[in-house]
Amino acid sequence: MNETVRQFTVDADDDGIRLDRWFKRHLPDTSFNTVSRWARTGQLRLDGARVGPGDRIAAGQQIRVPPAEKPAPETARQAPVRAPLDPAQVEFTRAMVIHRDAQAIVLNKPPGLATQGGTRTKDHVDGLLDALAFDLDARPKLVHRLDKDTSGALLLARTARAAAFFSKHFSGRSARKTYWALVVGVPDIADGLIDLPLAKQPGSGGEKMHVDEENGQPARSRYRVIERAGNRAAWVELQPHTGRTHQLRVHMAAIGHPIVGDGKYGGQEAFLTGGVSRKMHLHARRIRIDHPDGGKLDVTADLPPHIAESMEMMGFDPALGDLPADDGPPPATREQKKAAARAHAKQVRKERRGERRSRGR
Repeated sequence: MNETVRQFTVDADDDGIRLDRWFKRHLPDTSFNTVSRWARTGQLRLDGARVGPGDRIAAGQQIRVPPAEKPAPETARQAPVRAPLDPAQVEFTRAMVIHRDAQAIVLNKPPGLATQGGTRTKDHVDGLLDALAFDLDARPKLVHRLDKDTSGALLLARTARAAAFFSKHFSGRSARKTYWALVVGVPDIADGLIDLPLAKQPGSGGEKMHVDEENGQPARSRYRVIERAGNRAAWVELQPHTGRTHQLRVHMAAIGHPIVGDGKYGGQEAFLTGGVSRKMHLHARRIRIDHPDGGKLDVTADLPPHIAESMEMMGFDPALGDLPADDGPPPATREQKKAAARAHAKQVRKERRGERRSRGR
């Protein structure tokens, strides 16, 4: 390392350029901050006089440069060390496990627990995964997410092979996720498909989505009304056919039936009176996906207390909810067929009125 003062003569090609530009050309490893500090402390001189980084230099002038500084030792970026979990955290985490085999773990995530951490999120599933290594050396890996306030089935991969396998099936949309939700009001059509593109809502910092017919990404959700509590609320089954952020929540609010407790997308209308919990009533009831070792993984997650209590209060029977394992929708009841026929007739009448108005002009 050269520890003596260095002297340079400005050549003709550098005549008239700024001193900081000269450093970029000839001593590129010297940062602008270093050049500024040398100039500020009088260590950098031009023909013996003090000089600033922005001063012009001329051919033939002598530049005095301090000795080269030793570079700061490079420190390898290390992964943050996770604090060991205490016994209560281990017990809490393992109590969430509802399925475990050599390749997969399925948790029943409670509402209020985030899947991953963030700027203001310290408690999350990802921070608890050390408790789920069990007989393996490595902790399991997340392969999909649930919103913080959504409860239910969350799949973890126990090996790298399983993580790649499950990720491929999620990206290929062959994984089947079924949600249960309580929604405000009752949809006119008992079994329908919502096909509305979604995009990040401007001004929300990416924290909120909205329907955007022009620039949104395709998003499709199927819903099925299982039971209704008069006209006040309905228990619906939801299946996302795509995986957009907050998709089910935005779609149900878009058709006028926000999920109970979802003030973010439903506003005050999303909260029911009469002792119904203000927590969000959206639950990942069931996950079905091919298994890396062959066969199918099919796991059902029990309802959290607040949804179970709301369903009991409204007289809903949980036994009516789960579809058969063949994934097909149940045959339409007479009431569902009548509702679909009424909705179709209503649409036909609306179109005919539009035609009559057009002819009368």
